[in-house]
Amino acid sequence: MNDHILLVGRDALSHRHIAEELQQRGYQVAARTDHAGIQRALADQPPDLILLDHPWPREVSKAVIEQWAHDYPVLVLCDETGIDAALDALRLGATEFLVKPVDSEELAGAVRRIIDHALLYRRGEFYTSVVRHEAPSLLVGDSAPLRQLLASLQAVAPTEATVLILGESGVGKEKVAQEIHRLSPAAEGPLVAVDCCSLQESLFESELFGHERGAFTGAVQRKPGLIEQARGGTLFLDEIGEIPPTIQAKLLRVLETRRFRRLGGTVDLEAEVRIVAATNRDLDAMAQRGEFRQDLLYRLNAFVVAVPPLRERREDIPPLARQFLTHSGFSKRIVKRMSEPALQQLLDYDWPGNVRELRNVIERAIILSGNKLKIGPEHLTLPQIAVTPPATPATGVTLTFDHEPTLAEIERHYAQLLLTRHQGRRAAVARVLGIGERTLYRLLANLKQE
Repeated sequence: MNDHILLVGRDALSHRHIAEELQQRGYQVAARTDHAGIQRALADQPPDLILLDHPWPREVSKAVIEQWAHDYPVLVLCDETGIDAALDALRLGATEFLVKPVDSEELAGAVRRIIDHALLYRRGEFYTSVVRHEAPSLLVGDSAPLRQLLASLQAVAPTEATVLILGESGVGKEKVAQEIHRLSPAAEGPLVAVDCCSLQESLFESELFGHERGAFTGAVQRKPGLIEQARGGTLFLDEIGEIPPTIQAKLLRVLETRRFRRLGGTVDLEAEVRIVAATNRDLDAMAQRGEFRQDLLYRLNAFVVAVPPLRERREDIPPLARQFLTHSGFSKRIVKRMSEPALQQLLDYDWPGNVRELRNVIERAIILSGNKLKIGPEHLTLPQIAVTPPATPATGVTLTFDHEPTLAEIERHYAQLLLTRHQGRRAAVARVLGIGERTLYRLLANLKQE
């Protein structure tokens, strides 16, 4: 085993113990406690995993963690005082966190799992691997909106129709795609899930359609694309509103002719795959602005599934909470129950982050409740304004400048205000602005540069 781990933190004594544990299992470990040492270690040997131990060096800012999470898998270690910092790291892109004291077997298992997932991703095998090992369906509940949704899925799944899934961020659009695949005749085939926001525009065509040897610099061998990897199954294009215009045209051809061509290839190949797409954006409005092809939208609109937000199916919150309590990775020893006051708080909250936010709240409550069998209101981390009606009607937003601002200045300042209001949750800000998270990321990058 030659996997290399960079251990970052301020506790040199604790690091020595962790490093020895991992070294005994065959890992190469470099422990660093200062910024200069970290930079040298990254330059000397890019790690397969960054193990970030709280508290970390002061120089390790949110921007640094975000950059690391973009380039490497990041596993966070923390005690109970560092849970907030760990959750912040997760929101910035870190893969997972563990609460200390950590059993050596648990730590080794998490390290191995994260490194293996990263390796699969680099090989192009990540998509099918993750989907095949998903937890049971979380489309649970008995509300009228959910029953209507499930009826739509049961109707369309046995067909070959292209499906477009609409819904806010966090409602479970990927879960809906998994259910369509599970109920389809192609259930035994692969389900390849692609996050269109995560693919660089320059690599999008190669990743989706594959490439021939010599198609571009570095293409030393033929590589099947995601369409081929999904042969005989389902290709799920998440956040399809983010795909570049050039790829939109080529995807339209796939839907119209059921054929495609690898980058650098001369032969058309059969697209033996069902396409399911999802977005939280208004594609009709994008088409009117010329940002999304109208003809592609017509093809995607063959069958539309609208996933209701959690606030419109509140009666599903208790069974969802029980599901998360049962299947959470943080409840290994005991299965906890929700107290009535805590459950009432969950029911009163509007859940702007939908099912994903509910899951995060439950998992954090499991941690904060310690050895207690019952989760109380004190263990829930809900914004106070969300569970307490405001004393005065909500007002609009006021931006003040001491000069005549440009449109770009207004956009940037408004985005910053929304970030503060939504406690740094990018998905919520993107939803308010009506843009994709990738577009928001670029806007925020401009903010950092100012």
